Amino acid sequence: MAAGTTASGGAAPPRQVDVLIVGAGLSGIAAARYLQTRLPRKTFAIVEARAAMGGTWDLFRYPGVRSDSDMHTLGYSFRPWLGEKSITDGASIAAYVRDTAAAYGIDRAITYDCRVLSAAWSSADATWTVATTRGAITCRFLFMCSGYYDYGEGYLPKWQDMQAFRGQLVHPQFWPERLDYAGKRVVVIGSGATAVTLVPAMAETAAHVTMLQRSPTYVVSRPARDPWARKLYDRLPARLAHGIVRWKNVLQSMYYYRLARRYPDKVKAGLLALVRKQLGPGHDIATDYTPRYNPWDQRLCLVPDGDLFDAIRGGRASIVTDTITRFTETGIALDSGRHLDADIIVTATGLKLQLLGGVTITVDGAPVDLSKTLSYKGMMFSGVPNLAHAIGYTNASWTLKCELTARYVCRLLAHMDARGYASCTPQRRSDDEIPAAPLLGLTSGYIQRAAGVLPKQGARAPWLVHQNYARDTAIMRFGRLDDGVMQFARASAAAHAA
Repeated sequence: MAAGTTASGGAAPPRQVDVLIVGAGLSGIAAARYLQTRLPRKTFAIVEARAAMGGTWDLFRYPGVRSDSDMHTLGYSFRPWLGEKSITDGASIAAYVRDTAAAYGIDRAITYDCRVLSAAWSSADATWTVATTRGAITCRFLFMCSGYYDYGEGYLPKWQDMQAFRGQLVHPQFWPERLDYAGKRVVVIGSGATAVTLVPAMAETAAHVTMLQRSPTYVVSRPARDPWARKLYDRLPARLAHGIVRWKNVLQSMYYYRLARRYPDKVKAGLLALVRKQLGPGHDIATDYTPRYNPWDQRLCLVPDGDLFDAIRGGRASIVTDTITRFTETGIALDSGRHLDADIIVTATGLKLQLLGGVTITVDGAPVDLSKTLSYKGMMFSGVPNLAHAIGYTNASWTLKCELTARYVCRLLAHMDARGYASCTPQRRSDDEIPAAPLLGLTSGYIQRAAGVLPKQGARAPWLVHQNYARDTAIMRFGRLDDGVMQFARASAAAHAA
């Protein structure tokens, strides 16, 4: 039985565990469940910096917040999603995470308000010493499930005269609980997933919502309900139906992604044709809906049941493609000479990436610069022992890769136990020249801004990040653990003496 499951959320964390999981969001709960079922003798604990579990889905509270992936793939393979909607709201996702943790007793393993400050690896002891705001914890393996962006700070450009605006200026990451926008004129700055979510939700009661974008993104409508899912759930056991729908959606998304990369011009034309059909006549498709890049150079923006297009057709919302000259007392002055009047301005301008929650990592006293490392199978770092991190796909649901990572960590730990190894370290051979490329291949602004601090990927396996769930499933479930790159070591004499 995992020792971590005996710790209450309000108590101090245990002082020593086999595996320490950092983060109690989707990936952290998945990591705990795999440890429970595959390595039941391992002790584990979860530390969470915030006061509640759920990660992103507990933090984000802005109007309309929802998934942009279907819940049959964003949800867990081991716990079927039974909700009516496949594309669902953030509160329902947070509840699903909480219910899953409670169902398996994982909630008792979590210590809240416990921020990790640093983690120091000792090769002599084959142990991590993790400094937290609630004391030090030692562990044999450190599993970082804290996402990849800064929870404490979003990205906010510095526009001229921002302080001049007399209305309310709001960032979606820190949405005021009692913000009243009914009957107000709202400008949402941005064109990404957050913006296309906010606009139709706020347009339900606002006087008007304007989405101000510097350049367009691809917007795709998708049914909020999956008709296949309902039919299968009515006829089959939930686990079987869930598995079928999950793989149907995985293969469908893989097909469309490959199609977009192979035939970008044809896919672009098809996407824009769908936009024209959704909007009807009288809209400037070339200016407001045609991106300067190919499909999947950046993530596509999903709108369930075409809600954004409905708001625009109904006159409750509009899109303006322009650049900001300055803020004024009553709104925003644009380079075109136009002025957008606003009572509320929402800066949906993106995230600030931060891998490992900003934790300082050292190995035998030497600080680790993640930007100088290579990503091993998209889950570990070259030269860093006994540490994995969960990071999802850029072209599919986050949880798909996070579950594969959790499964692989369990394989690694079982392999080490069976052979008496104390550590596992992905190592670049000194004579092996590996061309490095950015870890995340998208051209999105939030990724490009962080390119200098993220690890790199290599040009070939196991340093290559595939962004392909089917291929990763084969590699992570059945691939060799002792692959010539992963270096295993037994405990040192010092560790035995201890």
